[in-house]
Amino acid sequence: MIRQNPVMRICVSCRKTYDRENLLKITKDHNQGIMFYKGTGRSAYICKSKKCHSDSKIKKKLQKALKTFLEPEFIEILEKEIISYDYNSNKGI
Repeated sequence: MIRQNPVMRICVSCRKTYDRENLLKITKDHNQGIMFYKGTGRSAYICKSKKCHSDSKIKKKLQKALKTFLEPEFIEILEKEIISYDYNSNKGI
């Protein structure tokens, strides 16, 4: 039986390495735009700590990582996505 190592990624905010399952994936798909958790294309990861997603420079860091301009409404959607993730993970979903 082959034992696989977990896939590790770096949070764009705190620059710490985490298992990919513990990060929020944001992808810039060339056809569908910005997506959460899925898609192919340029991706950035944010850990779920309050400090990272409420960072005042998170928009600029994500724009640099994704190489695109993010609309001001995107940060509001990002906050809602993190709140819903925290809610679902606490329920065991």
